[in-house]
Amino acid sequence: MKLKALIVDDEYPARQELRYMLGNIGNVEIVGEATNATEALALIRALDYSVLFLDIAMPGMNGLELGAAIQELPRPPHVIFVTAYDEYAVRAFEVNAVDYILKPVEERRLRRAVEKVMRLCQEASAQEVAGAAAGQAARSDGDGQERVIKIDRIPAEKQGKTILVSESDIFYAFTEQDYVYIKTFSEKLFTRFTLKELEARLNPSVFFRTHRCYLVNLHKVKEVVPFFNGTYNLIVEDKERSEVPVSRAQAKKLRRILGF
Repeated sequence: MKLKALIVDDEYPARQELRYMLGNIGNVEIVGEATNATEALALIRALDYSVLFLDIAMPGMNGLELGAAIQELPRPPHVIFVTAYDEYAVRAFEVNAVDYILKPVEERRLRRAVEKVMRLCQEASAQEVAGAAAGQAARSDGDGQERVIKIDRIPAEKQGKTILVSESDIFYAFTEQDYVYIKTFSEKLFTRFTLKELEARLNPSVFFRTHRCYLVNLHKVKEVVPFFNGTYNLIVEDKERSEVPVSRAQAKKLRRILGF
């Protein structure tokens, strides 16, 4: 296994030194460099990196802010901070940093950090394989016939962990920039299901597809507000009192369901 790495540092000599040391260590493929956090965020959104070597003091958004921002992404890379400042270590680990290395970087210290990331990636890979095998075993009985197990919970991701969200805690699901999210009372959680798959899994007597981008729990709807051209907005009872659009094509079905 080779780690796909991105180096983020506004100083060219620092990036070059790190690239040289990582070349000596091996098992690391440096596939990108960025001089600031904005550049780095665009690269991270475009490619799945295994590890991010991140400076803290940079113009604009600093490394800690970038570290926090990427935790909201579906598959954030592991983060190793490489910095000249020792006072940010506690805050660095609050954004799930794997390690915190002070400049000037020692190759031995860098090697240990890389090995730590390698172990984490290997463990995650093994868990995915085991999970797939367990899922296949659960779907098949002793005669080799597949059976369907249904539970009223939906897997979602939060800060690198998979959590199971009860149907009753889902206010609505929606698509945003090609990703699908579940909205609970106060959180927005990434899920790997498509909206069509969620629609098939969730209780059809409760969840209604209001729009090609939205699936709403009708038990969580507080108000139905006319919009324009025969469409509606639904006000749900989450923390933000979010608005869920209802397309004109679905408005008639909704009126029939709600009886108005």
